[in-house]
Amino acid sequence: MDSKINPDHYKIGGIETIDYIEAKLTKEQFKGYLVGNVIKYISRFEHKNGLEDLKKADWYLSRLLKGYSKSL
Repeated sequence: MDSKINPDHYKIGGIETIDYIEAKLTKEQFKGYLVGNVIKYISRFEHKNGLEDLKKADWYLSRLLKGYSKSL
C-alpha cells in the first residue's frame, strides 16, 4: 500500500487505526465514516492533492465494499 495512503504510523500500538475506529463505532456509524471520507477525498481532489486524494477515496470505498461483501 502506498505509504501516503496507509502509512506505517497508523499501525503503531498493535492495531491499525481504521480497525480501532471500526471496533469503537456501530456498523452504521462506521459505514457513515467511510462514506464521509470517500466524499471528502472525491470533493477535493481537483483542488488539493489530485491523484493521491483519488487513491485515498478508492481506499475508503474498497473498505466499504469489503464490509458489504461480508454481509451478503
